[in-house]
Formats: sequence, structure tokens, C-alpha cells
Amino acid sequence: MLEVLAGVGRSGRTGGYRRDAWSGAELELREWFRQEADARGLDRHEDRNGNLWAWWGDPDSAPGVVTGSHLDSVREGGAFDGPLGVVSAFQAVDALRGRGFRPDRPLGIVSFSDEEGARFGVPCVGSRLLTGILPAERARGLTGDDGRTLAEVLRANGRDPAGLGQDEETLKRIGVFVELHIEQGRALTKPVGVAAAIWPHGRWRFDFRGTADHAGTTALADRDDPMLRYAQAVLAARQEAERLGVVATFGKVQVTPNNANAIPSLVSAWLDARGADEQTVRHLVAALSEGQEVVCESWTPEVAFPALLRDRLAAIAGAAGAAGAAGDAAPILPTGAAGAAGDAGDAGDAAPILPTGAGHDAGILASAGVPSAMLFVRNPTGVSHSPAEFAEPADCAAGVTALAAVLADLCGDAA
Repeated sequence: MLEVLAGVGRSGRTGGYRRDAWSGAELELREWFRQEADARGLDRHEDRNGNLWAWWGDPDSAPGVVTGSHLDSVREGGAFDGPLGVVSAFQAVDALRGRGFRPDRPLGIVSFSDEEGARFGVPCVGSRLLTGILPAERARGLTGDDGRTLAEVLRANGRDPAGLGQDEETLKRIGVFVELHIEQGRALTKPVGVAAAIWPHGRWRFDFRGTADHAGTTALADRDDPMLRYAQAVLAARQEAERLGVVATFGKVQVTPNNANAIPSLVSAWLDARGADEQTVRHLVAALSEGQEVVCESWTPEVAFPALLRDRLAAIAGAAGAAGAAGDAAPILPTGAAGAAGDAGDAGDAAPILPTGAGHDAGILASAGVPSAMLFVRNPTGVSHSPAEFAEPADCAAGVTALAAVLADLCGDAA
């Protein structure tokens, strides 16, 4: 399934992906999702915020178990960030059905809209709108690099931007959410791990203003060049991050008027800063913001996933991984089997639990009170948001095995 998606939105020059929300490539992936849901006889729909859902069972009969991720990408991103979670969700359903499993709770697959925020600057737009964290009016006014607002783009694609906003009807269908994702670092040494928490993180736009002038005729002493202040901020961000033990980078910049032979009048740059605690991250941003024009475009507080659910997943995923390594069939554990799995072996049998500095839809749902958890698939290079992002096929298969076991445990068995 990943090979089917491999050519969608891929650059022949760099090998990276451009799958902006509501672009031609992302719309092609939306159609792929619909086809995969229809091929399995799942009931599917698109909610008012553009998120795609496919259900095994009636989602209104009881709060269900939902898994999935997203299909959009950062610009020049990799093949696994997002699609691996959606593909694995369909594969897990196939594995469960192949063993005669029938859930006694509705089981849903979701692809959240615009998780990366590459086009409009705010991450996790679909899940933020669903939960009400992102106000609908602000979302409609989000503007892309081409000057078009999200509202204009939605109307051009046959959607009604007036319908955006918190969706309690859809939200109440989610009893628990489990997102599988490629790990975006080098911390995971086993094929599958479990997320402990998501670091607090945010994005800030810095506007460095100056005076446009001729690059060849204006004396250096007479120049008001905002590019110099931007360059100083780039270096200061790195120095402060090292001093405080956090991470920060200016990853996006726009220059006005952007002429090679002109001194800029404006340099707008976006800072991404993250760390293990909120106070330290905010201290870094405050230090960089002194005397500058700064707008916070998004902020996500720390998300600690529920310990009981996290540990339950670690026990199940560890047992599934051990069985797979031994060549046994992947276990389909009955409801409540997580405790038994944990009791049956020592702590080394559980999947490793680790924090992450990357944001995810699971974090948005968790912050809104939805019981949520994450499975990570090992990334041998640790590289992400890059064409070099990679996961071994065997590790991807181990992720499906673990996800299927987790879903079986959470859904129970009506057979």
C-alpha cells in the first residue's frame, strides 16, 4: 500500500513529497482513502472539518476505538510521516478480519486534515477544529503563501467553510484514539515503542522591518537592513536553545520585496521552539522577542498520555512483538488481557516508552480529554521531515501486528 502512494506528490528532482492540504496530491490521497474504505465495506464520510472517517460497525451505537493519522506532508517531506499510520490502520483491520475477529465496539479509521500545517501555517487544523481548540473564524482566515485563505480554498474544492468548527457529534464517537506513527528520532531501539508524552511546542512569526533601497547605490551606513536583525536572531536562537537545553530553529522565511538587487523592507521568519517544559520554551521565546514584533501562531502545551492506557499498550505491543520475533502468529488478545500480558513476563517484555518532541493529532485529542495513545515504529536513521525518512519493511509489519493486537484488546471480541 505504501508503494501505491509512493508516487503521489513526489518530486522527481529531490525525491521529497509536497502534499499540502487541499492540493491536487492531497486530494488524490483522499480519493485513495475512500477507495480503500469502500473495498473493505466500511462506512465512510467526511466531517464538517475535512477529516475522513471509515467505520467498521455503527459509530453511533457506542463510543468507538479509532486509529489512523494523516496523509498530508511537510514540503519536501518523507514517505512515512502520516501515511504509515493510515496504511497500518487498514492493514490492522485486514489482519483482524483474517482471523475471524469481530469487534464488540465500533472500530474507526481516520485521516485528519492538514496535520502538518505546511500550507496555512497552523498544524493539526482538522483535529484542532474538531475539538474546538482552533476557533472556526480564525481557521477561515488562515492564509497560504499564495494569498488564498482556507475559506477560499475550501469553496474552490466544493466544501462549505461556514461549516467549520467544533464537532461534538463526531467527537463523541471517539471512545479512545490510538495513532501509529514513524518515530522521528533515534531513541527507539526496538521495532515498536509507545509514546509517553509530547513536549510543549509552538510557532512564532517574527517580523523584522527595515527600509527598501537600492543594493548598489546605498551606503552601508545609510542602510536599514532587516536581514541583519534576522541573521542575528537565527544565531541567538541556536545559542539560547543550547544554553537552556531545548530545541529551536527558524525554518521558514519570507523576504519583501525579495529582489536580488534591493535591500529588503521586511523579513518575516517563523520560529519553531520545543522543550521538555513549557516555562523554558517560553523563556527562550521571550529572550528572542525583546524589541521585536512577534505573533504566536500556534501553541501546544505538554501532553502526557494516560498512564494506564500507555502501559496497557506497552504490554500488548511487547507481547505481540515477542510473538512475531519467535515466528508465532500475532496474538489477538481478549479484553483485559493487557494485565495478563504484563504479569506473564518481566518489564523487559513491554515495548519501550519514550517522549517525543513532535506534535501529533493524538496530542490534540488528548488535550481535549479524549483517551489517546501512540505507537511508534522504529526509524533507523532518525531523520524525519526529509526524503531520507525511512522505516524497514519488517518494522512496519511489526507495527501492524502490534496495532492489530492493541485494537483487538480495546474493542473486545463478539465472536
